[in-house]
Amino acid sequence: MKCYLSTLSLSLLLSLAVAYGDEEGELIFSDDFERTESQEETDEPGNGWATNSKSRAKGNKQVDLKDGAMRIFIHEEADHGVSVKQEVAFTDGAVGMRFMLEEARDSLGLNFADLKFKEVHAGHLFVTKISPRQVQLQDLKTGNMDLKIREARKAGTTTPEQDAMLKTKMVKFPVDLEVGEWHDLLVEIEGDQLTVSIDGKEVGQFSSEGIAHPTKRALRLAVPRNAVVDDIQIWRKK
Repeated sequence: MKCYLSTLSLSLLLSLAVAYGDEEGELIFSDDFERTESQEETDEPGNGWATNSKSRAKGNKQVDLKDGAMRIFIHEEADHGVSVKQEVAFTDGAVGMRFMLEEARDSLGLNFADLKFKEVHAGHLFVTKISPRQVQLQDLKTGNMDLKIREARKAGTTTPEQDAMLKTKMVKFPVDLEVGEWHDLLVEIEGDQLTVSIDGKEVGQFSSEGIAHPTKRALRLAVPRNAVVDDIQIWRKK
């Protein structure tokens, strides 16, 4: 049992996991981060997790297993936000976890990707980004990360029609999350619809064609500053 969980809260967490499992489908991945690292110099998350610290932070440590949770933090030498990837495959499914944002400037992104799909940059399909005051849902496949759109944006040559289209590829919902506190997150994908709930309450839904991409092959935890995650579960409906 984690040092910050009471027996009652642990029992509640296990009950929620069973309830989610019944509704969300087959459990295909879980991680409670109850393990230790062999050293403290470089990332060693284990359980199939991979990070971008070697390529983006000169190999400096950006992921630490501590107190039974995974702490993600950007190193001062990094030239890109931290990405912590788990390879999973599903069409429809859900991701549940506990998370903590310790400062008002922190955020956590759940970036769903398919690195075999070469029509978008780096396999980006869609993302859920959570900050203390806002949840953002965005279709990347048919929006910013489409290769043609991305090149036009970098060159500053997008058309008025493209600019108008891009505005339809993202929605934002206000939230009021306590920093320094644990929250429960559930992200559900069904067809072209993305639904996000925090602490048992639905925050919002978003429908867009990129969400219906046939195979989500990876989940990336995208962290521009700091975030803490725990008790991650991934389900597959189909």
